[in-house]
Amino acid sequence: MVVADDQEIARTGLRMILDAQPGIEVVGEAADGLRAVELARRLRPDVCLFDIRMPRCDGIEATRRLAGPDATDPIAVVVITTFDLDEYVYAALRAGARGFLLKDAGPDLLAQAVRAAASGEALIAPSITARLLAAFAGAGPAAPPAQPVEALTDREEQILATVARGRTNSEIADELHISLSTVKSHVASLMTKLGVRNRVEIAIWAYETDRVRP
Repeated sequence: MVVADDQEIARTGLRMILDAQPGIEVVGEAADGLRAVELARRLRPDVCLFDIRMPRCDGIEATRRLAGPDATDPIAVVVITTFDLDEYVYAALRAGARGFLLKDAGPDLLAQAVRAAASGEALIAPSITARLLAAFAGAGPAAPPAQPVEALTDREEQILATVARGRTNSEIADELHISLSTVKSHVASLMTKLGVRNRVEIAIWAYETDRVRP
């Protein structure tokens, strides 16, 4: 993976944590967003880990260039920051980030977010997810939530509830005693039926329709 942070001590710390995790290897570092994009396009890592505040090109723009809707060959990006600001979370997710963590998340959650991104999942720091979804539920949707193009099955309703609570595919498989491939199939079916792009939007839909409450 490629790590980008304008503070050398932060990059060094992240690299040490990540290199110590089984199956994770840091293959490049960058001190600014433009260099990070260049490295990622050349090295093609499975995942990039970007700080938000960087010179020349911030982490949000770097994410958009690598993972956004206009990216021809997208690369998974996890955004990590010291700043617990909702506007950063929204911007990162809109830019295409597959994860959003605070720098105090700890090694286990960091590794979990990287592995989730590499496998096509999205992991947001639990404290951030809960606050965002509570805000959506409290404000209520601007318009009635769109109804599924096809009724959800009982199993899909179960998957919906677990996704809304921030569970990963592996955790859902263990909790519901089904295979990982079955979970992935149900999540893909949910995205199609609900007309959403990712797990965060699945969760938001679940809260807006009162399937799950904060």
